[in-house]
Amino acid sequence: MQRYDQDIIAGLIPAGSRVLDLGCGNGDLLLKLKRGGVTDVRGVEINDRCIAACVRKGLTVFHGDIDEGLSDYDDGSFDYIVLNQTLQVVHKPTLVINEMLRVGNRAIVSFPNFGHFKIRWHLLSKGQMPKADFLPRDWYDTPNIHLSTISDFEVFCGMRHIMIERIIGLRSCETGKTAKYFQNLLSQVGIFVIKSKREI
Repeated sequence: MQRYDQDIIAGLIPAGSRVLDLGCGNGDLLLKLKRGGVTDVRGVEINDRCIAACVRKGLTVFHGDIDEGLSDYDDGSFDYIVLNQTLQVVHKPTLVINEMLRVGNRAIVSFPNFGHFKIRWHLLSKGQMPKADFLPRDWYDTPNIHLSTISDFEVFCGMRHIMIERIIGLRSCETGKTAKYFQNLLSQVGIFVIKSKREI
């Protein structure tokens, strides 16, 4: 299955960058970056099977729980820290974002947008926790514990002195189309490029 979110993220990172992917899964994004000329790519993952899959692909991945922070990494160790489709499953999102901005010059964060019109309509018409193609699991069987919208994350950044350099709304996970307008309403996935305002 084509991962258009990974294609977009890979396109945001220049060749030669130092990249750390948090919750890197089986390493597909890391491999895509490596093939695209990003020579210093590393991942952090908690699942042993995923780590084994990364190792089989020749990737450098460390076992770790990102909810405990990134104390093994110095300030500014990387050009980009990536959190792709992982924000909604972490227990301490504020800690994770703060650590990303400490360790990386920039952070790229993507997550399913709970403000999408299909989600809104499902909740309004059925009165039940919504399901969609990009959020297919029932409320009692989902790893997602911090669902948010694109608008929510904009407010989050504004309250925490975080500069938003770019927002990309992925309108369709199946076609890769993006939303130029009304991103909070039309996007299935929000992709943010952020950095700390304190560095400006």
